[in-house]
Amino acid sequence: MTVSAYPPQVADLLPRAQELVASLGVLPSENRIKNELKVGRPKAKAIRAALEQETTPAEPEPEQTPEDAAPDPVPAVDEPETVPTPVREAAPVTVETIEQRAAVADPVPAAETVRRRAVPSWPVLILALPAFAAVWSGWVGLGEMTGFGVVHPLPGIADGFSLNTAITLPIGVETYAAYALRVWLSGHGNAVARRFAKWSAIGSLILGALGQVAYHHMEAAGVTHAPWQITTVVACLPVAVLGMGAALAHLNHDGRS
Repeated sequence: MTVSAYPPQVADLLPRAQELVASLGVLPSENRIKNELKVGRPKAKAIRAALEQETTPAEPEPEQTPEDAAPDPVPAVDEPETVPTPVREAAPVTVETIEQRAAVADPVPAAETVRRRAVPSWPVLILALPAFAAVWSGWVGLGEMTGFGVVHPLPGIADGFSLNTAITLPIGVETYAAYALRVWLSGHGNAVARRFAKWSAIGSLILGALGQVAYHHMEAAGVTHAPWQITTVVACLPVAVLGMGAALAHLNHDGRS
């Protein structure tokens, strides 16, 4: 289809549109005008508006009365004055600002930024060997001076089985001291258990040191039997260690804070 360089105007197409109205007997739609007259939607709309003006009779204008001629003036309403909003100056963007925004948007866990290397604990074993030998010999020697010695714990069952009860002193006292120190310094468990572990651990270490001092003084003086005061304290140690150990274990497993 050849498109004309000078498309027809609405006035030129109006006679053909009037013939279309006469043939149809009704006012055609815009789509019908587009298809019949081969025009676009704007011209079809203008042609239909012109046809409506021709077919619609003009309504008589109402007579104006003196009251209608001069309407009452509308009182002016004072509009509130608008206060201009002050414009804040944007802060200058620096490298530090960009880094702070990036840190807030994507925080890096502290565990990933700083990885502290744990201190090895194997030197404690080397330190414990001489201490173990000295503490063991001191408690065993003090136990023999206070009445601890060889017993047969299974008479009638295993008569040949014997046990030196002096070893109960270093095992009980020093093991409980190490256990209480662990509970106190580890930070685990509730506050009551840690407080009990703290003071009982300090008391066990002081009592162990006093026991070593008493043994070495009596050994240096040639004493073979300890005084009754020392014997009384040493005899109560296994019972005291059992009670403190059981109490600390119960407190450590208690759910209260």
